[in-house]
Amino acid sequence: MDFNERPFTVVWETTRACDLACIHCRAEARALRDPCELNFAQAQGLIQSVKAFGSPYPIFVLTGGDPAKRPDIFDIVKYARSEGLRVAMTPSATPLITRDAVRRFAEAGLVRLAVSLDGKDAAAHDGFRGVHGSFERTLKILDWCREFNLESQIHTTVTRHVLADLPALAAMIAARGIKLWALFLLIAVGRAARPEIRRLNISAREIEALFHWIYDLTKSAPFDVTPREGYHYRRVLLQRRAAELAMPVEQLLAESNARSLTPSQVAPNAKATKILRAPLGVNDGKGLVFISHTGDVQPSGFLNLVGGNIHSQSLADIYRSSDSFVRVRDYEQLKGKCGVCEFKSICGGSRSRAYALTGDPMRSDPYCTYQPAAWQNRRSKTAPQLGAEAETEILQWENQQRET
Repeated sequence: MDFNERPFTVVWETTRACDLACIHCRAEARALRDPCELNFAQAQGLIQSVKAFGSPYPIFVLTGGDPAKRPDIFDIVKYARSEGLRVAMTPSATPLITRDAVRRFAEAGLVRLAVSLDGKDAAAHDGFRGVHGSFERTLKILDWCREFNLESQIHTTVTRHVLADLPALAAMIAARGIKLWALFLLIAVGRAARPEIRRLNISAREIEALFHWIYDLTKSAPFDVTPREGYHYRRVLLQRRAAELAMPVEQLLAESNARSLTPSQVAPNAKATKILRAPLGVNDGKGLVFISHTGDVQPSGFLNLVGGNIHSQSLADIYRSSDSFVRVRDYEQLKGKCGVCEFKSICGGSRSRAYALTGDPMRSDPYCTYQPAAWQNRRSKTAPQLGAEAETEILQWENQQRET
């Protein structure tokens, strides 16, 4: 699939309204809906814009805020499904999601429902989500999904508050028939940009250890596991798999590039599912596109670079031609060690994290410990020239993260 022409996943922020008060909320959600949100007719137009990319259609993800704050959300799901799209949704665990609501989503044709689980108990989870009872509601929603044969997915934001709970969470997920566990690495946008929240972030070294733990977990877990905004997991995945196969990692990398493999195909243990895993190489603006509640189009919900608005331009034109999108998926423009990394074709680093921390989406991902051979050679040969402001700043970030 050519990700310059079509995305693998389209994410629509249906609303920014939400009844939770999550301390890290990207959208800085509020209780009331914005009157400038896309209405139902405009939602239908967006769905047609997604179809315009052609078959097989991208996966269509409804997010927020909380999509359940929209009374027309069942009709949106039903319409998208009638048009042939695979639809997933990420509602908030509030009283809006009842047993009857889950039944209606299943009947409307929703393919998968994802909820967040950010602690092994109510104290940890509810404290992070800001509302008492969210933990128990999450477990009920998962039970209702099983009752109505609706695939479910868990999202966990990995910060210091939950790091020690991850094994316990894995056991909980295994017992509930979950299809996928997505572990989100914190990006400093929205409420997460506040200093007290940024301090909850784990270090680059801890992320590297987390990736190895994830790889080991995939060997036995009855569900699929993936990091989000942790694209450098793909490098760990290939390194570990190549070692097990006693083959050069360069050979496995070449095969992955040639065949557009998914993580599960490199290290297979995934169960049958209605939602396919994204191929290696998908990144912000490269196989992924985000539409805000007012129609702004961005490479990712975490990367606040607007390429256009669907009220005045077609989604396909924005994705294919806008400067914001063309630039972030042009890996020849990557700077620092990401620019010379042998794994950049399948990784590329988090463009969202680079932008949030440095103001430049093309700089190196500061939360990656890997030192490419070409980067080490470059640094040794061009040390006198490393006084340039851009290089100095990224080196400071890299050193800071390796030391923490």
